Order: sequence, then C-alpha cells, then structure tokens
Amino acid sequence: MAVTAAQINELRKSTGAGMLDCKKALEESTGDFEKAVDYLRKKGLAAAAKKAGRAATEGAVGCYIHAGGKIGVMVEINCETDFVAKNENFQVFVKDIAMHIAAASPTCVRREEVPADVLEREKEIYRAKARETGKPENIIEKIIEGQVNKFYADVCLLEQAYVKDTDKTIEQYLNETIAKIGENMSIRRFTKYVLGEGLEKKESDFAAEVAAAAGM
Repeated sequence: MAVTAAQINELRKSTGAGMLDCKKALEESTGDFEKAVDYLRKKGLAAAAKKAGRAATEGAVGCYIHAGGKIGVMVEINCETDFVAKNENFQVFVKDIAMHIAAASPTCVRREEVPADVLEREKEIYRAKARETGKPENIIEKIIEGQVNKFYADVCLLEQAYVKDTDKTIEQYLNETIAKIGENMSIRRFTKYVLGEGLEKKESDFAAEVAAAAGM
C-alpha cells in the first residue's frame, strides 16, 4: 500500500529512525503503526535511533585511494568514544564509506546540505518538463516531489544505495552499524579528489593528444 508523508513523519518522530527506514517499515506492515515500530525494533533501527541524541565527538578520518592514485577520498566519521573508534566494525564502516564515495560521487552528506538555489533550479527544470506534458498543476507538483526525492537519492550520501549492497541505503548501513557497536555514529563530512580536475591543459598538451588520436 502507499504510505503518506504524514505517516512517515509520525513514525520517524516516534522512533527516531531514518525516513527511508520508516517508509519501508510502514509498507511492510501495510500502514499499521505498531507493527511498523516492531519492524524497526527487530531490525535494530529503533534502538539505533535512541542513541542518536548522544554526542559523537570521537571517531576517525578514513582514506581511500583508487585508480592508481587518480581518485582519493577523505571522510570524517564520528562516534562517542575512542575505544569504539578503534573497533574493527567501526574501521570497516569507515573504509566502506570512503570507497562508496569514490564510486558514487555524492555532493553532500544529507539533504539539508543541498544549497537552496541548486534545489530550486532542479525544481524549475522538472516543472518545465512536466508542463510540456499538459498535466494539471496539482499533478505536476506531485511529479516534482517524486523527482526531487530521486535527486536527493543521487546526490545525498545517506540516501544513496550502498554500492556493495544496493538493497540498502548508506543511512540503513549506518543504523545497522550503530546497533551493532552500541554507540551513536555520524558521517560528518567528506572530500573527493580527482587528479587534474579543474585544471586547464596547456595548448601543447592538447595538440599532442589530438595528434595521437589522429595517429600522427
């Protein structure tokens, strides 16, 4: 069955679980609120949510280098204690997230970090395309909402499908790890480097490449 944004929001406030987890829980329980809560508890997601308010100021900065040194990622992931920061499960999570960022190229951690002007520009593009179909405005707004959610899933790290297990999102993987290690965790920030990105090639270099392509 289709669940509403209000139902998802209510379950999220009650359990603190992620939006996508709440949506799936409601779908699996055909909209039954109590069954949805039980679903999240069985998955360990509600337990993880209870830890969400606790300060996470320790952690680690992880690195991943790919493609013979042409792509590099640094990511900061926080936890509550230095003891957990040295835990194998935590270290594996840090490495996995750095590798995922190298492969999936998110632009931010969460949707709240998407600049308002970028989001508005995307909406205008979706709106213009939808109007070309001749659909009424109320339908167009629903189309835009769906397109915006797809946009978030493309650019926001937490909402991306995890490259090593596309049946779960990064947020779900994070919550599973929180439940496993018993501490709050947070992906704070990341940077991806691509060799030569933003640099203009010299005219001589460009000419050499053209000549090589032409077999000269």
